[in-house]
This record gives sequence, C-alpha cells and structure tokens, in this order.
Amino acid sequence: MPDRPAKPVSASAVEQHVYKVFPNDMNSHNTVFGGMIMAKCDRLALVVAERHSAHVCVTAAVDSIHFRAPAKGNDTLLFNLSLNRSWGSSMEIGARVEAENSYTGEVRHILSAYFTFVALDEIGKPVDVPQVIPETDAQKRRFSNAGIRREGRLKTREQLTAG
Repeated sequence: MPDRPAKPVSASAVEQHVYKVFPNDMNSHNTVFGGMIMAKCDRLALVVAERHSAHVCVTAAVDSIHFRAPAKGNDTLLFNLSLNRSWGSSMEIGARVEAENSYTGEVRHILSAYFTFVALDEIGKPVDVPQVIPETDAQKRRFSNAGIRREGRLKTREQLTAG
C-alpha cells in the first residue's frame, strides 16, 4: 500500500497536447510517420506516470497500439493521455491521438494505445505508487477495462515463461 494518498485521474493527465505536422514528419506514403507518433505518446505517457508517482518511471510494456487512420500534412495532432489504473509499482496509461485539419476543423481519431510504466526509487528498484481515483463514468470504465488488460498481460507472460 503506497504511503501517499490516492490521486484523481485529472491530477496527472495530459490533455490536448498540440503538435503541428510538418514535411519532415512524413513517411514515403506521404502520411505522418507512425514511429514519431508512438515516440511522442511514450514521452507524454512518461509525464503522466511521473506526475502520478512522483518518481522516475520507465516504460515496461506497450500494447494495443491501433492506428485507426492516417495523419496527413497540414494536420495538427492532439494528444490526450491519462492514468487508467495503478497496481503496486506499475501504472497503465491510455493514449488517444486525434488529427485535426487546421483549415476545415475536421477531427479524426487516429491512434489508441496503452502503456505500462513502473516507478523506481533512487537505486532503481520498483516502488509503490498511489492508487488512482476515477471520477467520471469514462474514467471508471477505463479503470475497469485496465484490470482486464492487466490480467491478459500477466497470463501471456506466464504462458511465455512456463515453457
């Protein structure tokens, strides 16, 4: 049990982080390079994890990255990340990225992903983090779904190491 009080999701969330797409962000298909979006999500998920835990954190797992639609030149990317749930030293952070056409205002959901981070103490050992308090119905749903995803991750890890 962590020694600090639980925190609401809103205390660590990154909302509407804006990134303007430029020509150097494009791949050979003339859409935004997916690896760049993934790297930005990982960095912003780190911000969420460290805000929540007040410790240095590291990425332990990335799963369920779904590219739903391409981002294009002249789009503005909108990143939204928040803590879904915490267990001991680990935390699941959900990411949602949208692409906004700056000229028409059209917004498209382009990516969803889940990151697991672990908080570390001064000597690099895992340290307990505060529990998270979901406040809205959507946060409560994500909190519940995070438990299901965690069970799946743990079961997969067990099956892979059993052989």
